Amino acid sequence: MPIHSSEFHARSMTRRQFAGSAAALAGALALDAAPRGKDRFQIGCYTRPWDQFDYRVALDGMAEAGYKYAGLMTHKNSKSWVIVTTDVTEEEAAAMGEEVRKRGMQTVSIYAGNFPVQKSIEAGIEGLKKLIDNCAAVRCPNLLLGGTGKAELVAPYYKVVAECCGYAAAKKVALSVKPHGGSNATGAQCRKIVEMVGHKNFGIWYDPGNIFYYSDGKSDPVDDVPSVNGLIAGMSIKDFKPPKEVLVTPGTGKVNFREVFARAKKGGFKRGPLVVECLDRGADAAATTKEARKARQMLEELIAG
Repeated sequence: MPIHSSEFHARSMTRRQFAGSAAALAGALALDAAPRGKDRFQIGCYTRPWDQFDYRVALDGMAEAGYKYAGLMTHKNSKSWVIVTTDVTEEEAAAMGEEVRKRGMQTVSIYAGNFPVQKSIEAGIEGLKKLIDNCAAVRCPNLLLGGTGKAELVAPYYKVVAECCGYAAAKKVALSVKPHGGSNATGAQCRKIVEMVGHKNFGIWYDPGNIFYYSDGKSDPVDDVPSVNGLIAGMSIKDFKPPKEVLVTPGTGKVNFREVFARAKKGGFKRGPLVVECLDRGADAAATTKEARKARQMLEELIAG
């Protein structure tokens, strides 16, 4: 899907300029994603598999399943399904970060709520900066954006992102977009978006399960992942089962994680977060925790190989 905005394109890098700096971009984002001197790949888990409960239940489950890294995404709450939104105060966000740390983990990714770009560019910038502030308050180095499914908002949405990249860098927060349908359903589409924004603090959070999901199982992430060579800042570990299911414990569905990971590494993804997003859901939180442990063990074997 083409993105039209003459002012925006005028401010963006040319394709040649961008290609020359792609490897440096991926390296900078991956380094920002992890504490210095720690694991090259940070195996983590999002709150999403336990989101029929409060996020603290999810954190308990992650810690019990042996994770050292956590991602904040969704939970059961009267205000918002997404945990970190523009309505969350910095004090509330800081308290969330402390909940993670007191369980012996570090927050490595936050999937953010939307920002009000539909109102205006200015409102969008204000909203995204609020999300960045909240991410910094949690002490999380990565803010993951889902993009927009509305064609008329694509250009203003990424103009807002471009305007906020420098602000995020000053806060030591890297921004990224994932394959998530609409104009950012594939790796190639995400690459065009990152090239358009053209800032070293904006990359791709790859999601192999979503490549299958948004193509109705027709596009294989093994074939898609080379399209984002040099741009991966982190990865959502998500599997897929036909006809259209992603609530699957990684390693039990169609995604060939070993080959996806091998191709991603060959393309420059040598370090960064690997965060489990979905699992088979059991009858209770304890059953989900068992699946989380299986996913962690699968990933540990993957990176060891």
